[in-house]
Amino acid sequence: LAGNDANLLHAKKTGIKKVIVDNKEEEVDLGFVGDVTSVDPDILNILLDNGYIPVISPIGVDSRCSELNINADTAAGEIAIALKAYKFVNLSDIDGIMNGDRTETYHRLTVAESRRLIDEGVIVGGMIPKLDACLKCIENGVEFAHIVNGNKDHNLLIELFTDDGVGTMIKRDDADIAAE
Repeated sequence: LAGNDANLLHAKKTGIKKVIVDNKEEEVDLGFVGDVTSVDPDILNILLDNGYIPVISPIGVDSRCSELNINADTAAGEIAIALKAYKFVNLSDIDGIMNGDRTETYHRLTVAESRRLIDEGVIVGGMIPKLDACLKCIENGVEFAHIVNGNKDHNLLIELFTDDGVGTMIKRDDADIAAE
């Protein structure tokens, strides 16, 4: 299934973005890259209600029916929010959120701790969109988000069905939970 099927992923063109090229900031037109504006989960609900597990490529459609490439982590997070998921699991090729010297995995983080790690430069590069998707999910009603290495046997089962897990689980801040 693609995100442009049945108008699943609505998007707008990202357009011009500032990037660093050869240690200089430049403005670059990202072409047919888009940002999700809304998700219509109807087709997913039909499939899920009938026992199917959809696999979705992150292609969205804009108001002119142009297809736009969407970051897969972002698309997955937006879909989880639209489905009112209890958990969001991001399978990656690394073990989870790593400490500054990349020797240990943080197994549990709150939203505030996660934002602090981004601000301090501990989390960089391609891990930022993964973590941003997790944080957006939690801020929009998803209870837990996980980043897990999907290349290792049984990691998903260990993460979801043991107390310690093997990846990183992100949850709401303790103060937010206490306020409920």
